[in-house]
Amino acid sequence: MAEPKLLINSVSLIRLRIINGLSTSYQIPDPLPWRRIVSPLAAAEDALARLDERLAKSQIRDGFAARVHFNDACAALWLEGELLHLEDLVLHDAGRDIRAPTHELTRAFRILQARRRIATSKPDWPLSPEGVASLLGRPNHTNDDPPADGFDIDRAADHLDPLLAEAFSAIDAATARADRALTHALNHRPRDPLVYDLGWDTDARLQHWREIVTETHTYPPLIAAAIALDAWITIEPSQHQPWLGSLLTASLLRQRRKTSQLCAINVGLRLVPREHRNSSDQTTRLIVTLEAIAAMAHAGLKDHDRWLTARTMMTRKLASRRSTSRLPALIEYVMSNPLVSAGMIAAELGVTQRAAQSLVAELGLREITGRGRYRAWGIL
Repeated sequence: MAEPKLLINSVSLIRLRIINGLSTSYQIPDPLPWRRIVSPLAAAEDALARLDERLAKSQIRDGFAARVHFNDACAALWLEGELLHLEDLVLHDAGRDIRAPTHELTRAFRILQARRRIATSKPDWPLSPEGVASLLGRPNHTNDDPPADGFDIDRAADHLDPLLAEAFSAIDAATARADRALTHALNHRPRDPLVYDLGWDTDARLQHWREIVTETHTYPPLIAAAIALDAWITIEPSQHQPWLGSLLTASLLRQRRKTSQLCAINVGLRLVPREHRNSSDQTTRLIVTLEAIAAMAHAGLKDHDRWLTARTMMTRKLASRRSTSRLPALIEYVMSNPLVSAGMIAAELGVTQRAAQSLVAELGLREITGRGRYRAWGIL
């Protein structure tokens, strides 16, 4: 049994030498090749500005963002060579799975949750040390952190018996110690060398990536975003979350006030040829990222206009409806999800599944799955 372990250690040592020699080293082009990137930069700037302006006053702004979260999560897996149906992700998110969740579905759902968390947070939080650590699943707690849900003794001390207040204080202290011990155990638990590279220094790689992002603070937002994404792919701060780089890049654009919503960069990268994305030339990769952002913005404009037209057509069917009709609520629910099932509609609107199917028929939604059972309707 000693030979396999020796082989694993040797492979890990070789990988560590390769990583330390190549992957963790990233240099920003100096000077930047402006002659090559100025044209795609201008195109990306124009397309992204048009999309952001269109969404700023759109009636389906929130629904558009909710749909984009699903599309970007599926595109992130597609870029890694894994195929996932949008329908499965939507049903899993609603707790209406029709089959056992797969590994791909679980990963896509994690990406979806991360996107929602970033989109609903303050613009500065995702790129802060605490935000990145939390998104990586490595909570950055210190011994001075207060208990998450501790009882406020200071405010209630006047109304409690001193012995009872002391007991509550002891409970809070014990809870805080347990939380810190659990966090330390999770962050320092032994890892299987077949799953994790034991020589992978996540902290050093993450620090190097932050330094790269800091150096780009004087660059235009799109150039800074392209460099940040290329640096993340090159440095690889996380072993099992390569998709986080595109989300942090989109967050960088929001932090720099270039966009008001979280861009779907993975959707744009999916529209770019693979051989261009994996080019060995650094400038080519930066140009590809700019082209992907432009492609994403153009696709977003087309999707927005198509979904807005669909909403307008459905709204016309509300004429002469009574004020207690559920159709208006169904329209808004449909616009915030790529597809809906009878169970999802029933849970959202508080009606029976039979009534949900009747509402779908009145609205004239298109059935997407082609099945006789476990059907779903929507606007793609």
